Amino acid sequence: MTDIATDHQIAEEDALRADLYSYLSALLASPPNRELIARTAALTSDDTPLGKSFATLVKLAKATTPAAVEREFNALFIGLARGELLPYASYYMTGFLNEKPLALLRADMAAHGISRAPNVYEPEDNIASLLEMMAGMIEGRFGPPASLEAQKTFFNRHLAPWAQHFFTDLEGAKGSVFYAPVGAIGKIFMTIEREAFRLGGQ
Repeated sequence: MTDIATDHQIAEEDALRADLYSYLSALLASPPNRELIARTAALTSDDTPLGKSFATLVKLAKATTPAAVEREFNALFIGLARGELLPYASYYMTGFLNEKPLALLRADMAAHGISRAPNVYEPEDNIASLLEMMAGMIEGRFGPPASLEAQKTFFNRHLAPWAQHFFTDLEGAKGSVFYAPVGAIGKIFMTIEREAFRLGGQ
């Protein structure tokens, strides 16, 4: 277990983890604007599986427009009645929205001093919100940075049971083009995090 940093200085590898959580959250919270698409197009990659998925996303970001990505986002997550995917923990874990996983999350949010933004009306167990919470816990946005054990507990309760399944669905969704490599990146990242927490707890 790592010590909690009282001055909110965190290790470089933790800052990189938080950045990736925040980046995925931004892509999944709402359609990315021109600035975020441009930032994506400027990213660099390597030959790792994660890097190769980023390389695909970079190519798509260079070729797309905000309007095209917005149409894709709406088809995937909003739709006329509902989108192709329902990105909520309760739905993936129980088959219904607003179920026990959401109640458990709200209790854990209160324990960590996390509150929902006043302009957000959808359930807190949305994938984008959960990724943002993980980033905030790592960086210390809700108080001192969370210990590795606290991060592990939150991840194992609220992301590990379903997030990899969601990202797999996103990668293979009929409407996914720009979001297909986003799904691949999320799937790989969740695997990395799960394994790191497992090894860190040994």
